[in-house]
Amino acid sequence: MMAYRSHRSGGAIRPDSARALHHRLQAAKIAVLAGWIACAPAPPAGASVERAFAARASGVQVEAEGQIDRLLEDDREGAHHQRFVLRLASGHTVLVAHNLDLAGRIPAREGERVTVAGEYEWNPKGGVIHWTHRDARGSHPGGFIEHAGRRYQ
Repeated sequence: MMAYRSHRSGGAIRPDSARALHHRLQAAKIAVLAGWIACAPAPPAGASVERAFAARASGVQVEAEGQIDRLLEDDREGAHHQRFVLRLASGHTVLVAHNLDLAGRIPAREGERVTVAGEYEWNPKGGVIHWTHRDARGSHPGGFIEHAGRRYQ
């Protein structure tokens, strides 16, 4: 005959069922937590840029989506860079410097949307995203710019 033990509520439960109930409750808690995390909204594109700017961080890998606010003249000092100002959904602006010696020119116009991944460098004007290309040596994380369904690296 199986021995029963008393429970605080006055009822009796079997020792093995108490352990099973405990494990089921733990599993239910984990499932609810996992569902809550999965349903949490994703941070807005560009949030990493805004966090880096607020922290005055540099050398941070970021990804941002936004609209080209202004096309600037190419920077020809040192490596040749295509430059434009990207406006994020929040209104924050960041300069994008895309190395043309390593990746092709982006045929974008003001007002068009792009996604940019690269390295963020802080400055008081909103920062700069560069390294928007592959690193041929593999010593640095690669970046990209996506425009009109095409990825430039």
